[in-house]
Amino acid sequence: MHRHPTLFLTLALSLLAGCAALPGPSTGDRGTSPTATPSNPQAATPSAAANAVLSATPQSASLLPVEIDAPKFHTLDLTLHADDLWDRIRTGFAIPNMSSPLVVDQQAWYLSHQDSLQRAVERSSHYLYHVVEELEKRGLPTELALLPFIESAYNPMAYSRAHASGMWQFIPTTGKNYNLQQDWWHDDRRDVVASTDAALNYLEMLYQMHGDWTLALASYNWGEGAVKRAIDRNAAAGRPTDYLSLNMPEETRNYYPKLQALKNIIANPEAFGVVLPRIDNQPYFATVPRSHDIDIRTAARLADMPVEDFKALNPSFNRPVISASTDAMLLLPADRVAVFETNLQGNSQPLVTWVAYTAKRGDRLDRIASKFGMSVASLCEANSLTSRSRVKPGQALLVQNHSVPTHALVQTAVLAPVQEEKIIRASYAPDTDVRHAATVYAVRRGDTLFSIAKHFGTSVEALKAQNGLGSTALSLGQRLTLPSTLLAISQPSTVKGRGH
Repeated sequence: MHRHPTLFLTLALSLLAGCAALPGPSTGDRGTSPTATPSNPQAATPSAAANAVLSATPQSASLLPVEIDAPKFHTLDLTLHADDLWDRIRTGFAIPNMSSPLVVDQQAWYLSHQDSLQRAVERSSHYLYHVVEELEKRGLPTELALLPFIESAYNPMAYSRAHASGMWQFIPTTGKNYNLQQDWWHDDRRDVVASTDAALNYLEMLYQMHGDWTLALASYNWGEGAVKRAIDRNAAAGRPTDYLSLNMPEETRNYYPKLQALKNIIANPEAFGVVLPRIDNQPYFATVPRSHDIDIRTAARLADMPVEDFKALNPSFNRPVISASTDAMLLLPADRVAVFETNLQGNSQPLVTWVAYTAKRGDRLDRIASKFGMSVASLCEANSLTSRSRVKPGQALLVQNHSVPTHALVQTAVLAPVQEEKIIRASYAPDTDVRHAATVYAVRRGDTLFSIAKHFGTSVEALKAQNGLGSTALSLGQRLTLPSTLLAISQPSTVKGRGH
């Protein structure tokens, strides 16, 4: 043991020690997401190793100089450029630490579910640099970069029963309030760049309202109106109005402790026996403007990348063709931009094979599908319909036609928008890490095939085909295998509906 000669480094090490020592979602007005943690994480039992770490860890952080065995701690030189994004995040921690048994419980859950944490971290590697960059531009605490781990496990396709969508989990109304466009073609709540900007605008507003980050985050989860009423009730009764003193739903009570738990683990992963995959401190993606409609598969081909990887960066597009009428930019891995632009300039094949078709009297889905050489399932998926949907004369549908000219554009004006609440992930979710996702769902009271398909971002036809169902009838407790294209974040039983 030794005492470091400089007070600055001593304080820095003390802060890190405090983070490591401290114990470790309902979004009221905004929405919820399937998360990497259960709704009752206290019930989870940590492993023996986790217990050992927790029992050896002090319960409160101190800003006083302390003697630290230096080799045990990850020291930082704040004057150097960080090559590892985790170091950059650690240097930006600025929210006062919370010491509470609730944090210990959350740490215990993460430590006993390290596989879930690792998958979320790996997924975040595509988006985390951008979030940190935007936080630093605004001078905001980098702890906020950990919030999508709680909201969505950094899955931009996450969707909740409360219709919250994206890695920041906005419901339609709040998304609209923060200029997130939602229409038949595109949903900005799933756009990585647009949703991050909106979320940080919202968080800044909440902090200005409360002057306290824990209360701002409680508001992000529960709703600013609900938190203000809870504060007013305590104030009127002469009780404290801090986060831990408020009467809040269990989910909100555990919300900030989840963030603190993640902060503690990331501040000193070695102390918790956690290995964080390295994330380079450099942009993963870049934006590319568009001037033509383009099929998603064509765009992926021109970028010389798997379709699933392209969708993971561009999850906001609802259709298999990207309409040039939307303002959204394409996101591509930084090392694929030049390849895409070169291939686009030399491309002689059609950029789009999808066109608008206006239904005529007597048209049915099966007849339209047959006319264009499509299956009914693919026609339904492209238009967010079910096999039982009835086609009305004059209704516009998106159909695939491989004989269209190279630059024939989809007639976007004639396609009727779907109600905002009905815009879901459609069938174009990124097929990422599905081998580890929840694959079985037990039917609960009130469930229908349509509600299950909507929640998991698939179609009724896909569920029926996957499970060999001849009808849509379900029985309580019936187990359904989810289609392999789904990207589930957590066990379905842990997903709860909230609205923000």
